[in-house]
Amino acid sequence: MIRAVALLLVLLAGCKSNDPVGRPSLGLDASDGRIVVEVLNGSNRTGYARRGTLALRAAGIDVVNYGTADTLVDSTLVLVRRGKVSRGRAVARALGLGIVREAIDTLRRVDVTVILGRDWKPAEGGRP
Repeated sequence: MIRAVALLLVLLAGCKSNDPVGRPSLGLDASDGRIVVEVLNGSNRTGYARRGTLALRAAGIDVVNYGTADTLVDSTLVLVRRGKVSRGRAVARALGLGIVREAIDTLRRVDVTVILGRDWKPAEGGRP
């Protein structure tokens, strides 16, 4: 038993505390300033999630997923899942609108969820 504890202490002493290899992400903010977003179409208009994704990517926002929302919404919602509310405000500015709310859910693995409502209008000339 004492040998096992001593071996464990030796192994732990050799580990670097800043070594990210093998460590799971715990839903913490990225330190590089990147905003990770998912875009969901809550407008019932074909192609809006894709068009919203393109608009946010053009603004330098990292969209990792897009799809259809479970519910329809009139007003676009920007839900902050982890990190500072300022990230949600930045996403709303990139879209040109949006109600920013804090809705912590680190299991989603994104900083912000956008639910595009009927009020959002994509830029003219864009493809769905």
